[in-house]
Amino acid sequence: MQDYGAIKIPKNYGKISFSRTEIKNILIAVGALTIAFTLTFLNGLVGLASANLVKISYFLIVSFIAVLSGFVLHELGHKFAAQRAGAWAEFRAHPSGLMMGIFFSFLGFIFALPGAVYIQGMISRKQNGLISLAGPATNLVLGAAFIVLYFISGSGLLSIAFYTIGSVNFLLAAFNLLPIPPLDGSKILRWNVPIYVVVFGVSIIMAILVFTGSL
Repeated sequence: MQDYGAIKIPKNYGKISFSRTEIKNILIAVGALTIAFTLTFLNGLVGLASANLVKISYFLIVSFIAVLSGFVLHELGHKFAAQRAGAWAEFRAHPSGLMMGIFFSFLGFIFALPGAVYIQGMISRKQNGLISLAGPATNLVLGAAFIVLYFISGSGLLSIAFYTIGSVNFLLAAFNLLPIPPLDGSKILRWNVPIYVVVFGVSIIMAILVFTGSL
């Protein structure tokens, strides 16, 4: 989430709404990230060259769901929290950040700056903290939900998908909660230190557990 930016504010200021421009930006980001995650899960271009259609399709579906839950719902968490606070809020994709994500995915790993929700309006430090918290909190809730599904789904491709999607959400939460501007963590820390410590601590623990396969 970004709390600055020279973007023209429309008439529906402060209301839950989507503009055509925002929807277009979301779709572009979802498409690019889905490709990037798919290539990453396949271990880059080398893995893609040796993968069959079934394997590619499987990871394409998993990547799409991971992007919808880990990225789209994260950004919508910011957007809806900001709009409920009476601010204007819209997502804008970062083309260079998306291209960077696809480039790195060719090598078998992902690092992308897909975009952010830009907000404009008179908001307090507390409101800014809550708006910032909404994104990673969404990731933590979804991560927990998918890990629960992993445990109750038994073994097989479905359980692997649940674990992968849950892991993506926990890792995104931990990354976004780093206390480095302009990440969400820096704004939450400025608002409320105890809440930041608890949420960041939970995200780090869960990220380590899923990354090391300790669950």
